[in-house]
Amino acid sequence: MVRITKLWPWLAAICSGLLYAACFPPFNLTWFCWIALTPLIAAIWFSGANSRHRWLRNLLLGYVAGVTFFWIAFSWLTTVTVLGWFVLEFYMAIYFALWAWFCGLLRPRPGKTRTGGSKWDQMLAQARSAAAPAQSPWTKSTNNLRLAFILAAAWTTLEWLRGWVFSGFGWNGLGVALHSNWPLIQVAELTGVAGLSFMVAFANVIVLTTAYRLVVEARTRMMRPHFDFTVTMAAIVGVLIFGLRATQVSAPAKPLRVAAVQSNIPQNQKFDPQFTSGIFDQFRRLSEIAVRSNPPPDLLVWPESSMPGPVLADQETYKFVMDLAASSDTDLLLGTIEVDKRDVYNAALLVSDGGEHVQIYRKIHLVPFGEFVPGRHTVPLLAQIVGDQVPGDFKAGKEHTVFTLTNSDVHVAPLICFEDTIGELVRQFVLANETSPEANLLVDVTNDGWFQHSAGSHQHLANAIFRCVETRRPMIRAANTGVTCFINQFGRVTQELRDDKGSTFTEGILAGEIKVPTEQELTFYAQHGELFAKACALITLLSMFVLLGVRRWKRV
Repeated sequence: MVRITKLWPWLAAICSGLLYAACFPPFNLTWFCWIALTPLIAAIWFSGANSRHRWLRNLLLGYVAGVTFFWIAFSWLTTVTVLGWFVLEFYMAIYFALWAWFCGLLRPRPGKTRTGGSKWDQMLAQARSAAAPAQSPWTKSTNNLRLAFILAAAWTTLEWLRGWVFSGFGWNGLGVALHSNWPLIQVAELTGVAGLSFMVAFANVIVLTTAYRLVVEARTRMMRPHFDFTVTMAAIVGVLIFGLRATQVSAPAKPLRVAAVQSNIPQNQKFDPQFTSGIFDQFRRLSEIAVRSNPPPDLLVWPESSMPGPVLADQETYKFVMDLAASSDTDLLLGTIEVDKRDVYNAALLVSDGGEHVQIYRKIHLVPFGEFVPGRHTVPLLAQIVGDQVPGDFKAGKEHTVFTLTNSDVHVAPLICFEDTIGELVRQFVLANETSPEANLLVDVTNDGWFQHSAGSHQHLANAIFRCVETRRPMIRAANTGVTCFINQFGRVTQELRDDKGSTFTEGILAGEIKVPTEQELTFYAQHGELFAKACALITLLSMFVLLGVRRWKRV
């Protein structure tokens, strides 16, 4: 029995990590998100009462939960680098640990009672205290709501920090678990994913406090109204109704015929000279099928780094692309490597007017250990983590370039690879500036071939669909392999490329029609970005000052 008492908190922490990981591809058990954090919170609040260093124990419980989650959720990174996956998860788990420590600070404590006299008198006083529900913090709805609010704000803050500290890797936040629940995610146009993470974390706390409150009230046989649970459910229903109403609004839009090519070229062949002619033949064949359809597409999209050589620097590749562009009236958007003097960029090109007009965008947000190695020359060990997968560093672009199609009413935000998972970056494309108009169409070219047939490409999509809701812009995704699809402004995948067996890992063309908004209305999120997350950070900071200040005052 003693052994079980010692083990259950650690098993509960592992359980939280497992439940959280199950919310995402390849499992997609979305509903687990509403209870994923409750085992960890229970372990923090209801165990270790006699521990001398409870704060350290809480940190370790959170760390165990974090390592469990990240090791499972990001196991697809092992297809690129096992060492990098191993090191990254140990770092990411720190955010879980910090939240667990904060949970410990907020642990509800019963009011102190006078326990002077004999040991028997002390036991009677404690029994009377336990029998009085009025003195139990669990039976007060206002206490539980305040607790849930602060802890949800802290969780949201840490997710926000994870998204940009050390270049950031904010994938698979708690709110992203709702990626397939399109009515609930519409609130992201106001708060971004942060608002959804706040709601789900809030609900997790209320689930636990309600369950324990029922236990306390059953023991004392004194029930009180559960306004905390009622308010939480009403808020979730309110978000649901908001989403249903938002999807009924039909904004003015014009149809755009598009075709996306998925080449499904193995990663080890993309830049091997012996496969160059085969790659050209493959793209020519697939593109000709697309442009010869009736009616032909207005826009043809190829994936990231689609060509075996830099389009603007390699003569053979340049001739192939321009000849193909000249053979049709379709605009061509493709990913390529650009070489400029001493620098190399991951770029996207828009070739229009039969090759007469070329627009270029240089990727702004580079993936650490994927497109560059931080401290490559100062800390050689870091370069060894990825081995020969990243032999050199790309240089980051600086301008949020918006492409204008031959059909001048359509302005494209050209996103590359993981850029479609970063809300703050994408919203900059839909804000007009001195050099570019507002984008009304998002196009992401990506190469998820690095992750082979793992869940990585499907997790990429799950994180990307929120950009459509946040900006109310549709998205075209063209992948080398993985998920090539069309997403509407409500975050619903309207078309997806699959083979006869239902797999997305295939070669083919996805053709269809996208409704591009013609009125350039900006959502609250597009205008203000992560304002909600920043407000949560302020609330968390103030709460920490108050908590630590009160504790210090009590000691005095």
